[in-house]
Amino acid sequence: QVQLVESGGGLVQAGGSLRLSCAASGVPFSDYTMGWYRQAPGKERELVASIDRGSNNRYYRDFVKGRFTISRDNAKNTVTLQMNSLEPEDTAVYYCNRDPPLPTYWGQGTQVTVSF
Repeated sequence: QVQLVESGGGLVQAGGSLRLSCAASGVPFSDYTMGWYRQAPGKERELVASIDRGSNNRYYRDFVKGRFTISRDNAKNTVTLQMNSLEPEDTAVYYCNRDPPLPTYWGQGTQVTVSF
């Protein structure tokens, strides 16, 4: 049984910060590259950032580079996304999953809303 539970979302003003967490269970977490994804209403789900198994390599989409930081703690089975300098266009439901994602691993996500 695989469960990925995202938390940490909320409402923040533009320029603010949020820290998202993903807790994994039922999956060999440390064996896989993990990513944070987001989906805004009416738009496709897209990868935001990913981190490899040993936290040696990180990938960021251009639109978050310099603002977001992805990290992981394999001992705690968690993946974190620190989001700074948030912009209204960051508003979306944020999910964690493997990278590439497995369709059955999608959780409920956590809502991030950035106001003007």
